[in-house]
Amino acid sequence: MTTKTTGITAKHVADLRAKTGAGMMDCKKALEESGGDAAKAEELLRVKYAARAEKRADRAAGQGVIEIYLHFNGRVGTMVELNSETDFVANTAEFRQLAKDLALHVTSARPIAVRIEDVPADIVERERRVYRAQVAEEKKPEAVREKIVEGKLKKFYRENVLLEQPFVKDDKVTVGELVKALSGKTGEKVEVRRFARFELGGN
Repeated sequence: MTTKTTGITAKHVADLRAKTGAGMMDCKKALEESGGDAAKAEELLRVKYAARAEKRADRAAGQGVIEIYLHFNGRVGTMVELNSETDFVANTAEFRQLAKDLALHVTSARPIAVRIEDVPADIVERERRVYRAQVAEEKKPEAVREKIVEGKLKKFYRENVLLEQPFVKDDKVTVGELVKALSGKTGEKVEVRRFARFELGGN
């Protein structure tokens, strides 16, 4: 079947759904709004699901799963707790798959905190001192140097904070965007509560 006004076929819709996990009607509407441009449609869906997730930010998420991932013949292991509002969502294949992907991601990317606000204050201050020392000799106004420091700090967060990190399986999206997308799709608050990474012989 083809939509006359845009030339969008059922295959276009199915392909976008397979890539984003969004509902068929949402995919069809996004393709229509983007004039059949799959990349733009994907971006529209990300924005849409992120907005839905923001509306649910204050809800309680007391259900979920604890996913375990073992790597290198059991020498590295990760535990991730992913929460939802109901058991119904927690038991869906997509929720379980996200939990598995997050455990794999933590094992590979080695984040130090779930959210920016979870990073210990002493670590943030240490990084600021290092960055300020790096730009201290530059002949630029103090306000400009501070902007450079803040830019370096944002890069630090992107490299070390779970929700800010590019996803290991697709670096075009962050882990936070993946979580928001599932929240928008399910209609429930979905959040990463905590994680732990263990390495044989490590601290």
